[in-house]
Amino acid sequence: MTRARMILLPGRERSLLRHHPWIFSGAVKKIEGVPASGETVEVADSHGNILALAAYSPHSQLIGRVWTFDPQEEIGEAFFRKRIRQAAALRTELKLDDPAGGCRLIYSESDGLPGIIADRYANIAVLQLSSAGAEYHRQSIVRCLMELPGIEGVFERSDAPVRKREGLAPGSGVLAGIAPGNIRISENDLLFETNPEYGQKTGFYFDLRDARKKLQEF
Repeated sequence: MTRARMILLPGRERSLLRHHPWIFSGAVKKIEGVPASGETVEVADSHGNILALAAYSPHSQLIGRVWTFDPQEEIGEAFFRKRIRQAAALRTELKLDDPAGGCRLIYSESDGLPGIIADRYANIAVLQLSSAGAEYHRQSIVRCLMELPGIEGVFERSDAPVRKREGLAPGSGVLAGIAPGNIRISENDLLFETNPEYGQKTGFYFDLRDARKKLQEF
């Protein structure tokens, strides 16, 4: 498979060599080939050395988001299955992935999946795709989420303003399996009810888990 190539200006590869996953348009000398929005391109320094594979976003100043720093890795469904399962396994290891509870299941670049956020609410995964690359692979991402133990439905909340900067329209609705409705989740022996369809962002603020636990002391 012949990929399009993003050639960087001299010296602009430094952040990539430190494994920073973002490439801004001002760092790019030229694009070789005609990649579609969201398609995977090779990223090369000014000497032609391939440094990474990235999702191409022609409408954004953030023109490339790195999927992998291994140029031999294939970016396809097997890649997303591996990364998504790794993310889920980490939440299990941290004892966050309670089948009756909820957690931030995928957190974008933190899990090597730029532009992809997924929150788990018991048996529902709420998905937000905020980049051209994530949008390009949406069907694979949804299938991989549905393969996770206990997940019976995937609901989309890709209505963040950042999608406009990526040249993408907002999207919301059931992508696979059952619809969410009102969901009760358990957290620190307390019950919370949320509705991913109407809540802000994906519906709940899991990053406040420890703060809510602290409040129980009062």
